[in-house]
Amino acid sequence: MEKSVLIVDAANVVGSVPDGWWRDRRGAAERLRDRLAARDAGEEIVLVVEGAARGVESVPGVRVDPAPGSGDDRIVELAAAYGDRDCVVVTADRELRARVGAYGARCVGPRAVRPPD
Repeated sequence: MEKSVLIVDAANVVGSVPDGWWRDRRGAAERLRDRLAARDAGEEIVLVVEGAARGVESVPGVRVDPAPGSGDDRIVELAAAYGDRDCVVVTADRELRARVGAYGARCVGPRAVRPPD
């Protein structure tokens, strides 16, 4: 059986806490990537980045997918591609949740991958 896949909306998760992320979007995405890499949940993790965070590199345990345009559109493409597997999308974006739900993806909010405040 294939691993489940966790697709993370980097912009939405990083933006969910007003910790100064806007001063260094790339650094904020790298910190999120590193927190995700530290998880030991046995899942495939895809971190979708856009804009200033596009230069973030993949690391063992986390594949960084730079969206060529809209991060939301790329997340929908991935959810469709992983439609035959257990797929969870991490986002608080209601419209995106509805779009990926059409492909059978489940959704959880940013707190699922962010440390408690």
